[in-house]
Amino acid sequence: MGVFFTLSTSAAIVLLILPGDLCVDIIGGHEVAPHSRPFMAMLRGEDFCGGALIKPSWVLTAAHCTLEGGSVTLGAHSRTKREKEKQVIKIAKEIRYPGYVRGEKEHDIMLLKLSKRAKINNAVQDIPLPTSGDDVKPGTTCRVAGWGRTTNRNEKLSDTLREVNVTVISRKTCNDKKHYKNSITNNMICAGSKGRKKGSCNVSIFIGIIHIDYIKNTT
Repeated sequence: MGVFFTLSTSAAIVLLILPGDLCVDIIGGHEVAPHSRPFMAMLRGEDFCGGALIKPSWVLTAAHCTLEGGSVTLGAHSRTKREKEKQVIKIAKEIRYPGYVRGEKEHDIMLLKLSKRAKINNAVQDIPLPTSGDDVKPGTTCRVAGWGRTTNRNEKLSDTLREVNVTVISRKTCNDKKHYKNSITNNMICAGSKGRKKGSCNVSIFIGIIHIDYIKNTT
């Protein structure tokens, strides 16, 4: 599996595919086969967010999500329906990256410690962490997955897990655009599609790079 990233988003996670902001959309994507992304986590608290199981007792998500006292649902395909595969576990602790500043886009990562270990099975599995923090090259295909909106005009969240492919764009290209003028730092990547009909937004996506050493030391 490739390098793993969190989106600055509420209901999506991105994974780099080398064999995957400020919105919760899965524009122009498709529904995945039920339980084919067994690492995906649905998070409910003050916010509704997405995350990924990285260890049986740990979930990775975005630091801007407010989830204290909430719960993690693993093994979900539907957001609302009962499914025998679902495991609902209380969140015991939020651990935000020390460099995160609320309202900023950098270092937007957080670990959630679960109140008990997840039961690993076909529908619930952790995702392997990368062994290095190498930069992601422009042109790399990424997969965005989540329960976000499916169109720019539709405010309703998807009931089923969906995903869409986006492509990493060079920081220089993004920073030359008026909308992002010099706002993409070396701690971010920019990704999206050439058109505006797919992606997790109708513009390029801000994605915060995970600090691998921090995660490994904490877990």
